[in-house]
Amino acid sequence: MRKLHFMWLAVVLPAGLLRAQPLTRDEAVRIALKNNLGIELAKNNAEAAAIYNSYGIAGGLPVVTGSISDQEQSTSIKQEYANPANNKSSNNAFSNNLSGQVNGYVLLYNGERVVTAKKRLGTQESQARQLLNSRALMLVNNVLLKYYDVVRQQSYARTLQASIDAQKQQLAIVQAQQSVGLANNADLFQSQVDLNTQIQNLQAQQLVIDQGKTDLLTLLTLNPDSVIAVEDTILIDKSIRLPDILGAVQTTNPDIIAANEQISINQYVEKETGAQRYPSLGANAGYNYSRTRNSAGFSLLNLNYGPYAAVTLNIPIFNGNIYRKQQQVAGLNIRNAALVRDTLLLNYTANAVKNFQAYTNNLQQVETAKANYELSQKLLDLVMKRFQLRQATIVDVKNAQQSFENAGFLLVNVSYAAKAAEIALRRYANQLTN
Repeated sequence: MRKLHFMWLAVVLPAGLLRAQPLTRDEAVRIALKNNLGIELAKNNAEAAAIYNSYGIAGGLPVVTGSISDQEQSTSIKQEYANPANNKSSNNAFSNNLSGQVNGYVLLYNGERVVTAKKRLGTQESQARQLLNSRALMLVNNVLLKYYDVVRQQSYARTLQASIDAQKQQLAIVQAQQSVGLANNADLFQSQVDLNTQIQNLQAQQLVIDQGKTDLLTLLTLNPDSVIAVEDTILIDKSIRLPDILGAVQTTNPDIIAANEQISINQYVEKETGAQRYPSLGANAGYNYSRTRNSAGFSLLNLNYGPYAAVTLNIPIFNGNIYRKQQQVAGLNIRNAALVRDTLLLNYTANAVKNFQAYTNNLQQVETAKANYELSQKLLDLVMKRFQLRQATIVDVKNAQQSFENAGFLLVNVSYAAKAAEIALRRYANQLTN
């Protein structure tokens, strides 16, 4: 199946279109991914990691600096020599010093610390993208669950409406029978009370639907009092296989991939820390300029300028074993990251198995619930015909209605439970599709 490319789903549905036609599940996913503030935050983090992924941040590019200074000062001078004729004395003598420098430094070797740092930055960028995918995956999961919950509640409302239609038919039959003296006021009043109760149940169900739509709008980061229409059915994919899901959990789940990348990041940190224990070799070159003018004193002008070059070798000898201890701690962080990954993988695998068990069990229940719903509908139709022929009582009709409503409630709930388990399995396997 085609995987969801979260980074490219940036089509937002105009507000007017929401009022003009039903909101589909794909449109709901697109709107959520476009508007969600958490996704924007994760995108910014991924972009920041991409910016940091450079040889300059890793310390592998030359560093060029420049400086300039112009200093004017007033100095009192008193100079005495062996020959008194050369003695000099001056008050408030002015001098000016103008100096400038351009310096370039490049690192030649430091125990491959730069190479390791660049690999770490690249892995951190990849990890940030995986965390973005994970956040988007969870958002899509939540949107789909709430979307199909609205579908579920509306399906049950249709069952209640069908029951109301039957109740209205019963009331009409009682009124017709009463007009010819075959029914009393008790039957009429009971039929009216039952109809009012059914209407009240439908009104209560409509509140559940409206609140479910409000929750969905909140997930889409839209105005909670917007008007949306959801017209859909719960279709369940029956082709899911547990081995495929478990294999995908280990290889494509963004949380597991990010956990594996954290192990790699910590390994790079350990290598970077260990590289500090090796000598580092660098080269620098530049150009110096210095000019000093004095209004009094032995030297009236001193001018120095010219290029320079040097090679610097730094050898760490002893620093209290700081680098060695930091490397030991980095090794512990590698093992901790591996433990976190193993724990996460175990939990995801267990949850995938549990959801697959729920998925298969609910698929079996769906078939039974469908057959039961069809039978209860036929039973209600039969009892209504018998009631019209005065071969069934109001109690018989009420029992048939209750059986029909219960069967409808069970059918939509097991269908939703199977769909929810399917969505969870797809999330663990990173297979939620658009």
